[in-house]
Amino acid sequence: VIIFSSFHDFLSLSSSRRARHRFCCGRERSRRTHHHHHQGMCFPKQCSRCGKTTWGGCGLHADFVMAKVPPAQRCTCNSGGGGGGAPPPPPAPVRSTRPPSSGVSRLESLGARLFGGERSRPQPAPPAPAEPAAKERVKSPPDETPKSFDYDLIVIGGGSGGLAGAKAAAKYGKKVCVLDFVKPSPQGSTWGLGGTCVNVGCIPKRLMHQAGILGEFRHDLHSYGWVCNMTGAELVHDWSQLRANVHDHIRSLNFNSRSELGSTGVTYLNALAKFIGPYKIEATPAKGEKQVLTAKAFLVAVGGRPDYPRDVPGALEFGMSSDDIFNLQQDPGKTCVVGASYVALECAGFLCELGKEITVLVRSIPLRGFDQEMAAMVVDSLSKAGATVISGCVPTRVFQSPKGAAHRLTVEMRTEDGEIKSDTFNTVLFATGRRADTAKLGLESVGVKVTEHGKILCNAAEQSSVPYIYAVGDVVAHGIELTPVAIRAARLLMDRLYGGKSALMEYQNVPTTVFTPLEYGCVGLSEESAVAKYGVEDLEIYRSAVKPLEWTVPRRSQDCFIKMITVKSQKERVVGFHIASPVAAEITQAVAVAIRCGATKNDFDSTVGIHPSIAEEMTMLTRPVGSAGGGPKTRVGC
Repeated sequence: VIIFSSFHDFLSLSSSRRARHRFCCGRERSRRTHHHHHQGMCFPKQCSRCGKTTWGGCGLHADFVMAKVPPAQRCTCNSGGGGGGAPPPPPAPVRSTRPPSSGVSRLESLGARLFGGERSRPQPAPPAPAEPAAKERVKSPPDETPKSFDYDLIVIGGGSGGLAGAKAAAKYGKKVCVLDFVKPSPQGSTWGLGGTCVNVGCIPKRLMHQAGILGEFRHDLHSYGWVCNMTGAELVHDWSQLRANVHDHIRSLNFNSRSELGSTGVTYLNALAKFIGPYKIEATPAKGEKQVLTAKAFLVAVGGRPDYPRDVPGALEFGMSSDDIFNLQQDPGKTCVVGASYVALECAGFLCELGKEITVLVRSIPLRGFDQEMAAMVVDSLSKAGATVISGCVPTRVFQSPKGAAHRLTVEMRTEDGEIKSDTFNTVLFATGRRADTAKLGLESVGVKVTEHGKILCNAAEQSSVPYIYAVGDVVAHGIELTPVAIRAARLLMDRLYGGKSALMEYQNVPTTVFTPLEYGCVGLSEESAVAKYGVEDLEIYRSAVKPLEWTVPRRSQDCFIKMITVKSQKERVVGFHIASPVAAEITQAVAVAIRCGATKNDFDSTVGIHPSIAEEMTMLTRPVGSAGGGPKTRVGC
């Protein structure tokens, strides 16, 4: 037995000798002998008496190994020997003559355990908790991520935004699939590839608006010298001819959309998509078997559908929406338009221009979210075009008219003062809002967060709460429901995902136009929004009424109007531009570029106008009218 008088003496042992020896069971052993000793002795064993775990080797290793054995499973027989028993006590400590140290190194701790001293060997560690039974173990959910994917990107929705995103991703060499399925409207209307804009939105609306403009020009023909050679001849409009020609153009756009997908290598499926798991959707075609598709990323671009008022009996059964008016086989005739959104006023506008008898029921304010001074002018122009606009009026019931009535439907309505009235119509068009078409996509099954109206909550990068699912267009909660916005957002998204770029979609200073009989174009802030943002004292607002030169000869009573909103403290930077005039869209588009570049009032004043034109008026706004109206005088001539 080797006994050192102090731990200092142990440390003085030559490193070569410590390397050749091991200390086990109080005996000096060589490396080989030490190894065989542990193989035979220094492991837990089963007690021959009680069958529990015991120790048959040296006390040096007993504490370390037995600490891992639960107390309930330890032997307490203390029978000794190799057959069982508790570990023997450690040798009597030999106190060191060296003063105690303030710190303990790992080597000193080992020496203290071997030879005693001021620091006796540490107490055994607390026993580890018993492992739960196999049936009680909590299993982590299996990883449902596919090992491989069918596509790099799956686009759900074949509208303007979805098609733009699919083609942009394909140009980066990605494998892309587009799923598009049009659910029939309550009146049974369906259409082809291209979404709302192409089939039942921007395109047919703009073409029918043009038909209305031509109808208005017929009143000016005589003033400009056009005379009909046939006595008693009357110019009439043929609805069926207009509808057929507009639909021919739409079908050509449907065909072009499919051709472009094929030429860029994008797979097109006429199927309804539904998320059924991570990175996985189920595609249900109108005919044929369902199939499961996987992709690394998904773009939801399903747009929205018209929403009917739930509290008006007969609205869904007898009414129609903008999904149906462009597909209407028969002439709409006398029409009641319910709502005052831009969709409602545009439909009422072109129908009125086509010579139909139109009644518009406005519940509260027209063109909510737009500049209200300009909105009032739009409604006034609609009235001058021949429409009957009833403010503060809502429908309470729609039902079939009795036999012999002049028109097939009767609408009961409640006026602002509570009076119940009724009138008969051939057509009742509801344009009271739209809802994101996400109800049956299964978004909740994969954790995508949506608003109460079904719109998807996204960050500034169009990414939803699920990292591999993105959204653009009308389904985005913070977005703007305009076709060019969806297209640009989708292209920028593909640039970020596959092109290494970082530009985000900017939802400020987006220009738009309402195609009513007197077109209304705007970009930037409305007067109400500007006052809320900058305060009335920091605004300078310019207004001007002007009569287009071409309206002077036929002596039209309608005026055009231009409004420019500037911020005084920012060198009169233009933050809002509004115009009600013919070709307002063409003028507004150019002004949008200037506003985006931070143009000031002086920049407009320094620009030479084109004469004679309506647009030159924006370079001649020299008289501020203030922020509370005041009505400028109409300027005519040069």
